[in-house]
Amino acid sequence: MSYCHWANTSEINKHYHDEEWGKPLFNDFRQFEFLMLEVMQCGLNWNLVINKREILRKCFDNFDYAKIATYNDTDIERIMATGGMIKSPRKIAAIIQNARCFQKIRTEFGSFCNYLWQYSDGKTILYDKHDEGYIPASNGLSAKISQDMKKRGFKFLGPVVMYSHLQACGLINDHAENCPRYHYIISNYPTIRRKRDSEKQVQHF
Repeated sequence: MSYCHWANTSEINKHYHDEEWGKPLFNDFRQFEFLMLEVMQCGLNWNLVINKREILRKCFDNFDYAKIATYNDTDIERIMATGGMIKSPRKIAAIIQNARCFQKIRTEFGSFCNYLWQYSDGKTILYDKHDEGYIPASNGLSAKISQDMKKRGFKFLGPVVMYSHLQACGLINDHAENCPRYHYIISNYPTIRRKRDSEKQVQHF
């Protein structure tokens, strides 16, 4: 069993794995959506979140961070009243707060992508042994970015959540070596190899 076995658990997961997960992402709107999906997943099952993606898009104006930054208590009530929505006022409020912080980063760095990709010099990271299935829940890089983003006011973005985002947006290539997407990424995008970095809760798939 490889780490990418989850792709075959449903049609939604297969499409997400084959078309989105791990592909280097250089679009701020998509970065914000991916990041906030991870926020919603915190403490929950990924299948629950990915299956509610369209509901989340409806609730949050397709994750338009500029619109979300203007939300108020009325919007929180509207979102909470939406059928099928994950009922977490704390996470909803965090997404609104995060949208405001996201805009500040864009102002400072020109884009959120500029901010995030500076941590890998614009290249996708290949960590030693990850392609063999040794995958951590978090590492030194995700802890470093999480700490900086928390200082900037972001919520629900601890090292584990941040590591998941780095995987999803392609800053880290954690596809298994026997997965076609692993080879697609290293063939089409600049990559850099790094030693394993303060990894926590490593599992061997």
